Amino acid sequence: MNSGLLGIFAAGALLFVAAPTKAEGTFDLPAGAKFNQDKLAKITAFFKNEVDTGKIAGANVLIQQHGKPVYHETFGVQDVVSKAPITDKTIFRLSSLTKAITSVVAMQLIQDGKIKLDDPVSKYIPSFANMKVGVEKKAEDGTKTLELVPLTRPITILDLLRHTSGITYGFYGDSLVRKAYKEANLYAGEFDLAEFAERIAKLPLHNQPGALWQYGHSTDVLARIMEIVSGKSLLAIEKEKLLDPLGMVDTNFFVTEPERLARLAQPVPNDSDFRVGRLYRTEVRQKWESASGGMVSTMSDFSKFAQMLLNGGTYDGKTYLDPKTFALMASDHTGKDSGVARDHFWFPGDGFGMGLGLAVRTDPGNAKPPPPGSLGELKWDGAAGCYMVVDRKQDMFFVVLEQTPTERQRIQRTLKQMVYEALEN
Repeated sequence: MNSGLLGIFAAGALLFVAAPTKAEGTFDLPAGAKFNQDKLAKITAFFKNEVDTGKIAGANVLIQQHGKPVYHETFGVQDVVSKAPITDKTIFRLSSLTKAITSVVAMQLIQDGKIKLDDPVSKYIPSFANMKVGVEKKAEDGTKTLELVPLTRPITILDLLRHTSGITYGFYGDSLVRKAYKEANLYAGEFDLAEFAERIAKLPLHNQPGALWQYGHSTDVLARIMEIVSGKSLLAIEKEKLLDPLGMVDTNFFVTEPERLARLAQPVPNDSDFRVGRLYRTEVRQKWESASGGMVSTMSDFSKFAQMLLNGGTYDGKTYLDPKTFALMASDHTGKDSGVARDHFWFPGDGFGMGLGLAVRTDPGNAKPPPPGSLGELKWDGAAGCYMVVDRKQDMFFVVLEQTPTERQRIQRTLKQMVYEALEN
């Protein structure tokens, strides 16, 4: 075992000694833990209360271990108007969990030799060669201006997959570049991924490529490259490579058919703003297939995707990601030798690094007690409330599908705590 890993384990051991609280034992349990059904009942009580107190309309929660459900319950209704109960066929907006699906298909294209991690983005979208980085300058009177400086190196496919391209979003933070994004009216009118990539190329980058983890539209630019190298629309290539073979029949960008609209979940009325700076109208077919936040799915579909990741890239006898490609995706690409800085907006969270499209657990984190989980855990979530955790050490994943931008972070933390507290050796 190398000294770095020894250090991580030693730090973990010290934390166990330092704070003998109940939750301590939930970090990095030995492999082979089993679920205590009595403790899982706390999850049921928690979600029933969330519905009964009107915080959420409903939810679908699945915990699967060794390929079989150990806990699977639905709560509440698809929406408070129709009062239709939630089922495994209820359709939820995935928001940023879309990024995980897009990234897996991008990794398949890398596996096929269609694109390479070190390819410059400008090889496929020439306008990205001329991008500039916006550096804030402060005058003596306190006013800030943006100085545009050249790239120190090209943006690469790797940057797009791990969110180090300098491409950002305009709905969080108050930097001048983020303000420029907000004011650019990026989502105006009808546009497709090709047009959207050109709109991004006209804006300044938030930082030099590779310098900072920066959440944003990197995945949409990646998707445009996926279209270019495959000669197909994003949905067409995703259906061919992943969705159709996995049997993900309801995973799509739009819900416009009456039969599917009747299965679309909605948040409670006072929680209907998805708070991401734009309204991605799932119910209105548009040209833009938002690779960073526009997909919808069902538990019936998404559980197959999660199980494929848990299996290390295979499902039902078919290989989607070979072992080498999966290992590349599930490794941290933002560690201490990567040169990638982290700021207040490091969304993977304490104890996590960033793989290619998913956060990956690298250490216990600084919190005492550390958040529960296992080293190597993969996770992501979306602003609409959906959340996936894949724990290969315990051969377990859990998924919650819900529509609640307001309550999601609290619910995700609570659910994760209860899942790991129910695991026993």
